[in-house]
Amino acid sequence: MELLKQPPTTKGPAEWFTGDVWFDVIHRGEDPSRSRANMVRFAPGARTAWHSHGLGQTLLIVEGVALIQSRGGRLIKAHPGDIIWTPPGEEHWHGAAPGHFMTHLALWEGDDTAWLEHVTDADYTATPAATRQAL
Repeated sequence: MELLKQPPTTKGPAEWFTGDVWFDVIHRGEDPSRSRANMVRFAPGARTAWHSHGLGQTLLIVEGVALIQSRGGRLIKAHPGDIIWTPPGEEHWHGAAPGHFMTHLALWEGDDTAWLEHVTDADYTATPAATRQAL
């Protein structure tokens, strides 16, 4: 067992995010492991650009209100405890709802994330479908 030194929090680059986003690397597996885990914090209205992961991605919403959408799919509103799975190669985005901070734990494998264009304001402000009623 080993107590690992926590790397400093990193500001999300403008090429990948709209708005203010910070992430902490929780785990970055060394060969042969390809596992990755980041805790990502979004300011209200902040979001990723469209992107995809070669082996898929799982998000656990930790706090706040999240918006998630797959290319051509409906906009989903998610809350703490909700888990989102995005299959390999599926283009998607995720971020904080307007007026809410949001934190999620992102889990994926490998470094083959394909970053695409930024999400338009029209996509971001579409009417979301609730995944469940707020408590």
